[in-house]
Order: sequence, then structure tokens, then C-alpha cells
Amino acid sequence: MAWRSGRPLFKQSTSSGSLGRTLYFSRWRTTKARPFPLDLQQSKDEEGLFGEFKTLEFLKIYGNVQLIGMGPVVDLGVKVLTSPWMEVYPVRAVALWGVKHTVYSHFCAGQNIEEASETLQRMWELGLRGILDYGLEDAIDNASCDRNLEKFLQVVRQTSLLPQGSVSSSCVKLSAVCPIELLERVSNLLRWQHVNRGFKLPWKQDVIPFLSENSLVYHVTSPPEPLTKEEEANLVSAHERLTRLCKACEQEGLPLLIDAEYSSVQPAIDYIIHAAAAEFNKGAQLLVYGTVQAYLKDSFSRLKLAARGSQYRGLSYGVKLVRGAYMSRESRLASSLGALAPTHSNIEETHRCYDACAAFMLEQAAHGDGAVVLATHNVKCSAILASTFC
Repeated sequence: MAWRSGRPLFKQSTSSGSLGRTLYFSRWRTTKARPFPLDLQQSKDEEGLFGEFKTLEFLKIYGNVQLIGMGPVVDLGVKVLTSPWMEVYPVRAVALWGVKHTVYSHFCAGQNIEEASETLQRMWELGLRGILDYGLEDAIDNASCDRNLEKFLQVVRQTSLLPQGSVSSSCVKLSAVCPIELLERVSNLLRWQHVNRGFKLPWKQDVIPFLSENSLVYHVTSPPEPLTKEEEANLVSAHERLTRLCKACEQEGLPLLIDAEYSSVQPAIDYIIHAAAAEFNKGAQLLVYGTVQAYLKDSFSRLKLAARGSQYRGLSYGVKLVRGAYMSRESRLASSLGALAPTHSNIEETHRCYDACAAFMLEQAAHGDGAVVLATHNVKCSAILASTFC
């Protein structure tokens, strides 16, 4: 696998099976992307945007968007899917058929590699590139982590059978390859060390900073118990699993995007990501991307800390920017601990934070100091960033 350098470029892709835009800005590329027929700044050009879609295909997409935008319909769907009626075969069969042909088909590429490959092929015909994201998370033990890893590796290897360049990157949740309980334990220990500098963690590697002075540490109020020998061994296994996945992606020329998750486990996730980045993001090569959630109050400070820390160590810094997906969970957890929510108080503040993070990373990328994936469904945000930096 050869990593080819080139001029800065804007590439447009979508998450597999959805129409959400994902914008890339980077110095590096691994494949030659088929050009998208639409100028990113001409988002009001309906013919350019939808001209390649078949009429029925477009109507299905439009219908899905309208349907999932109706609160009562969504509430009814949740009620049906969680009701005892789902144990009755005819009801279950009809309900699952409805889900698969509406919400599922809009947001997911398929139930298996074959279906996902068909979706990626269709996206390629439309001039789009897909992100391979196998939806696994919250593993409970090493055995499930090992099984999950094999599935991820199988998905990555499948890309060699697809048109060259049709897949822009692969994506993984770290909780699929590291037990969730261990991530929570490691996160609490890292938080405690962050506010108690003399607290020793013998297993901790020297990585770039991932907690800032603005990071909230209400999750832990007393010194956590140190990791047991078994837990330390399990943490080593988690590092090794991610290393295997990184090597597989490197062989296929695929950047690896590692999702952000709950704040209760995010410090451990960032720590493991930065350990992998120290090995795979050296010099001009950029393989490993972390994720920053802009709805968190400390997101911008952590982003700057990681970018500058990477630059200081001679590493390339890659990050995917999202707004965030766990607001209800974060609010409940903070409330249960008697703390303020770690998220911004309204969507406008989140938008401002996202735009600030995006502008910062686009400037970094323009000067050859990193790369960013703008994972957003917000057309206005995409248009502003495209017009400013393209």
C-alpha cells in the first residue's frame, strides 16, 4: 500500500446508506476519487444534486426523511418495537419489514457485507464515496471483543473487491474491541490523574494530552482502585486489537475513523487512539482519526490540545468532527451525580462550537498540519465552510 501525497482537496462522501454529507479536507489521499458532479457551494442546484437519482429512488428518500421527521410516527414506532406484540411472529415480521424499508434503508447500508457492497456500488455510480462502519459496540468481555475484531477485519478486506476509491475510510467504535467496563475503569483513573498529577499509573503510555483544563471530572470523586493484573492484560489486548485493525486498514489504504462515545468512557478511548496514532500517524502518513463531539463544552480546548501536541511530537493529527449523539444519556448521568451537564445548553452554542472546531482544523490542514472529516448533515454549515476554505 502506497500513501500518495497531493494538493489539499475537498472530497464529499456519505455515511453508508444515508445522505448525510461528510466533507474531507486533507493533504493526503490514498485513492483517486471519482469527482462528485455537484459544486459543494451550489447546494440549491436541485438538478445537480438529485439528477443522478432515479425517480422512485428519490421519492423513497424524500418519503423516508418526511416520515422520520414526524414525532408521533417515531413515538408510535418505538412503542410498537418495544411492545409484547413483537413476540407475535406476524406482527414482528411486518414491523421489521417496515423498519428495514424506511429508517434502516435510509441510515444503514445493509445487514451484511453483500448488501453493504451493493449500496457502496450504487453510491459510486452516483459519484459518492462511502464510509464503512460496521455497527458494533459495548462488548462485555475479551471473547466478544475478539469476535468483533474478526468481523471488522472481514469488512475491511472486503473493500478490495469494490471499485477502487469507492470507500473513503473505515469506522469503528472502540467499545467493540475493548470491554466497556474496562473503558470505564481506565477513564476514571485517567481523570483522577488529571486532577492529581502525582497519582501514578504504571500501565500508561506517554501519549499526547487528551484532557484539558476545561474537562469535567465529576465522574470520579475519590481515588479509583488501581487496575488488577488481569485488567492490565486486558488493556494490552485492546491495544493489540486496534493495532491489528490499523494494519489491515493500512494495507488497504483506508483511513480509520474511531468514533467518540459516552463521556464516561471517552478519556480511555482517546488515550488508546493516541497510542495508536503515535505508531501509525508518523510524518506525512495519516491513518488514525479520533472524533470530537462539539456538543461537549470542553471539545474545542481538547481539540487544540491534541492538534498542537501532535505537531510538537512530529505526528499528523486526524479528527472527525460531529455534533454528538448521546445528549439524553449525558444529561441523565450528570444529574444522577449532582453535576451540570457537560453539553452546551442549546443547539446554537453547539453550532458555534462545531464551526469553531471546523475552522481551526481546516486552517491546520491548509498548512499541512493535519486533516479533518466534517461529519455533518447541516447543509448551511457545509456551504459556509466550503465557500470559505475551498
